[in-house]
Amino acid sequence: MDLEGQTTPAEEQAGGTSRQTSGRACPRTASAVKATSRQERPDAGARARPAGGKITPSAAPTEAVSRPLMKREGERPAERVPVILETIGTDAYRLVDMGNGEKLEQYGPYRIVRPEAQALWPRSLPSSIWDKADAVFTGDTDEDGMGRWRFPHQALGETWPMQLLGTDFHGRFTAFRHVGVFPEQLVHWQWVQDQIKAADRPLKVLNLFGYTGVASLVAARAGAEVTHVDASKKAIGWARENQALGRGEGLPIRWICEDAMKFIQREERRGSRYDIILTDPPKFGRGPNGEVWQLFDHLPLMLDICREILSPNAVGLVLTAYSIRASFYSIHELMRDIMRGRGGVVESGELVIRESGPDGKTPGHALSTSLFSRWVTK
Repeated sequence: MDLEGQTTPAEEQAGGTSRQTSGRACPRTASAVKATSRQERPDAGARARPAGGKITPSAAPTEAVSRPLMKREGERPAERVPVILETIGTDAYRLVDMGNGEKLEQYGPYRIVRPEAQALWPRSLPSSIWDKADAVFTGDTDEDGMGRWRFPHQALGETWPMQLLGTDFHGRFTAFRHVGVFPEQLVHWQWVQDQIKAADRPLKVLNLFGYTGVASLVAARAGAEVTHVDASKKAIGWARENQALGRGEGLPIRWICEDAMKFIQREERRGSRYDIILTDPPKFGRGPNGEVWQLFDHLPLMLDICREILSPNAVGLVLTAYSIRASFYSIHELMRDIMRGRGGVVESGELVIRESGPDGKTPGHALSTSLFSRWVTK
């Protein structure tokens, strides 16, 4: 991956790298704003104070102190495999069609075309429908490759309003072809929303690698107290913009710009506890102070610490993994080992998006987007 680990001077000064997230990619647009990449998300960042809100101060940047994995006793949780969690079309988002290495999607008022290497089959819909797309991403077809957007009919602004699960946020054209939201995560967000609404008490939610904050806003609107952590100042700034768009300034969300591992290690020392933890780490990330994140090297310790900061009555721990050469069994077996003695069930598999046609009601091909593993109490 040519861009891994590379940061521009402006990004280093800002305290973040580009992430193609999670979730976790962001296209270069006419403005200077950049998002982080899904595969290459920063896992270290400096304190930031974007306009429109206060960021909880983080500790001074220091090297994260490692520790050995805990020796877990007891039975491994029950398992449900394979589990396919499928996102289908809504009025706000749908996968219209795929084929010939591209996909056609509806994001709010816009239809956009982006590369999709997994679309090996011919298109189902005629060219006359594809030709009506409002925006087409051109350039590098790699997941982390940079390119630009072409607007065939009229110039469009960098952002536009979107809403999913009753939560407002900005869609955004970025130089890494992503648009500020990963709709396959809808199934996790719906699960989180359902758990919070069904609980007989306020739940505390930790959203690690939180990106543009849609999951955090969904959880807070459902009634949870949310801690959102991301190392990128740009991502935190986007999240605050999304909060303002939906007039959610009063929602109980702590926005924390910091290295995720440093944050959870400090929370472990403090004895902090959370009822739901969402974690959407990149495959690789590098921060401004030399911190390096490698998924296969650091994931076991990250999950081990997350286990320690789950509350005694925790509801769930959710892991999503993108762009890795592995079976879902790799993270499934890790999750079951980490959660020894806690009971519950570990369910693992893939997140997929199903084509739903121009009308949102015509099921077609399924697109696999990522692996996931989720420990739940029942």
